[in-house]
Amino acid sequence: MQQAKQVILITGASSGFGALTARALADAGHSVYASMRDTTGRNAPQVAEVERYAQERHVDLRSVELDVSKDDSVQAGIATVMAESGRIDVVIHNAGHMSFGPAEAFTPEQFAQLFDINVLSTQRVNRAALPYMRKQGKGLVMWISSSSARGGTPPYLSPYFAAKAAMDSLAVSYASELTRWGIETSIIVPGAFTKGTNHFVHAGSPADKARVSEYDNGPYAGLAEQSFQGLAALEPEWADVAEVAKAIVDVIDLPFGSRPFRTHIDPSEDGCDIVNGVADRVRRELFRRIGLEDLLSPRLGAL
Repeated sequence: MQQAKQVILITGASSGFGALTARALADAGHSVYASMRDTTGRNAPQVAEVERYAQERHVDLRSVELDVSKDDSVQAGIATVMAESGRIDVVIHNAGHMSFGPAEAFTPEQFAQLFDINVLSTQRVNRAALPYMRKQGKGLVMWISSSSARGGTPPYLSPYFAAKAAMDSLAVSYASELTRWGIETSIIVPGAFTKGTNHFVHAGSPADKARVSEYDNGPYAGLAEQSFQGLAALEPEWADVAEVAKAIVDVIDLPFGSRPFRTHIDPSEDGCDIVNGVADRVRRELFRRIGLEDLLSPRLGAL
């Protein structure tokens, strides 16, 4: 049964999973804030597209300025949602960036930037949104993870894989610290979709070109193309990134307390669901052994 209309904020909604999900949630009858940075600059066309979609489909889809890398922007974006809607029922951590190249050729500063976008951004958003959600006594924090966090990990994607693993770990830690406030956690785990988004097309590259050249002209010559082609070959022809958005809508529309902790959407079947299954079971068993079993399930907080 579909849930009542909810106020949903999704980060990184200018393109890819974010844009697809924002539209799907609006079509499902929710009030959706598609957040993105530089709404009056480079993302102005995306803002116009959000407005066009909302008008043509007669849905409640809005854009909001929110740069996840800047605390002031995050605070202002959350304040805008609260001023317009009076509450935030769901926060979706979707903003992220990918990089591709030999690990050694990325500078420490590049690693730090990837971690900032993929990991620290979620902390900025949580610190801005959670005080409101805790006062409401009910809510959902959804994290868009990646099968790369625990599945088979091909080479040349190390900064992104490391950042996604860190974000996934943070999501797990947050989960038990929010249940007594009435806030659920759900982790969505997409596989490596090589078509249908700009994830790979817009991937960052190593700054140290000299070291990239050493790899490209040494024993790893041709590996970059081989790795990407191998990933693409694993992906079935029927794989559709829209299935990720559909899965997100399905989870959000489930009744409070019944949402799955994890949902995998991985047509390539890289094994992440198997490893996560073991890890999540071990987590549940530990909580029971130390007398904190109640933290595994959300309960309605004090309204």
